[in-house]
Amino acid sequence: MKKICIIGSGSWGCALAIHAAKLGHKVKIWSFTEEETNAINNEKKCVFLPMAKIPDGVYCTTDIKEAVEGTDIILHVTPSKFFRETVKKYKGYITDQPIIICSKGFEASTLSLLSEVANEEIPNSKIGVFSGPSHAEEVSIGIPTAIVIASKDYDVQNMMQEEFMNENMRIYTSTDVRGVELGGALKNIIAFCAGAAAELGLGDNSFAALISRGLTEISRLGVAMGGEHDTFYGLSGLGDLIVTCLSEHSRNRRAGRCIGRGLSVEETRKEIGMVIESIDNIEVAHELSKKYNIEMPIVQTVYDVLYNNLPPKEAVTKLMTRDKKSE
Repeated sequence: MKKICIIGSGSWGCALAIHAAKLGHKVKIWSFTEEETNAINNEKKCVFLPMAKIPDGVYCTTDIKEAVEGTDIILHVTPSKFFRETVKKYKGYITDQPIIICSKGFEASTLSLLSEVANEEIPNSKIGVFSGPSHAEEVSIGIPTAIVIASKDYDVQNMMQEEFMNENMRIYTSTDVRGVELGGALKNIIAFCAGAAAELGLGDNSFAALISRGLTEISRLGVAMGGEHDTFYGLSGLGDLIVTCLSEHSRNRRAGRCIGRGLSVEETRKEIGMVIESIDNIEVAHELSKKYNIEMPIVQTVYDVLYNNLPPKEAVTKLMTRDKKSE
């Protein structure tokens, strides 16, 4: 049995807490809000996972010191835009626990990966990235899921396999931290496009084209940024891209549907009711494509939809009528 700290009480944080508790671990969750804390402790519910029940062995607190102290592993599961400020809140309470980043995204102001932010703020800590096709709604009710733990530290890889793997969660290891992290961050943008495509009534041919060409863009940028090519065709790349593009569980896909039917970004945020990593990271991906001089027409087009008033239907035509290319 391990003592697990989970930083963040959203859907993925609670799903991981449920999974860990069912394996016999003691779990402390840190939450931003009293409302979510009370729901977890008193009602045994996560407000974002109506089908799931919080098991015994899970305790939630708004005191981050209480959440971190005395634990063996920290799983960081806050939205990417809150990552650095949250790490600053608890880094003084870390002893030798590894920090496992379960968030997906970038730090917009610096264009940094979250693992880079973690290494800046807590340079002597062991860091891992946990990513793959893993909707919280399904993990929380025990639907079989495969996921990747990436770390330069083999002890971290082995620990995550040993402590979190069972018949409902198969965990693979990788040393390609950048590749695994980039796949998880960039696929949300393509899933956003998939939602818009669904709202426009496009068909299976269009989805297949979007996923395959989207993966090409992700891998181009990912390799330029130091990721390994094969990683983008594994669970944390292609696997996560497929599940996020095709499932209504995906808030990023649902956000794309909202934009596809004419809602503004603010109206979309209000309707989804949770952080939408795709919208937060489209500007970052657009800037990174320029920084690394990588051609990313899908990213450029969705950027134009959100920030240059390009109608979604015209965006499709723009992509389909680009100059002739070789695959």
